[in-house]
Amino acid sequence: MKFRKRPVVIEATRWFANGDHPHDGNEQFIAPSDGNHYRCEGKVVRYFRHPRVPDDNSCAYCNVTMLEHGWIDTLEDGHIVCPGDWIITGIVGEHYPCKPDIFEKTYEKIEE
Repeated sequence: MKFRKRPVVIEATRWFANGDHPHDGNEQFIAPSDGNHYRCEGKVVRYFRHPRVPDDNSCAYCNVTMLEHGWIDTLEDGHIVCPGDWIITGIVGEHYPCKPDIFEKTYEKIEE
């Protein structure tokens, strides 16, 4: 059997750093140690953390250090977000990353 995907309009945002997603907010906190302002962790794309993956390791996909990556909790578990990935909002409000080359082959921009 063959199936075709129904035409669905999605929202997507290109992500390069923490706070890029419009639902991440732009909250900041002041670090007590140095008094500097820092952006809070995003609500959609969180900081990447893994006990067995050091921050200075390079990503096997994009070769950027893991410190510069994000993490999205998904319905399946979660996904690493590389700088430059698209963050798609699915039909039930879920979020997931999509690599730029796949995004360009799958989606086309529509005028509102």
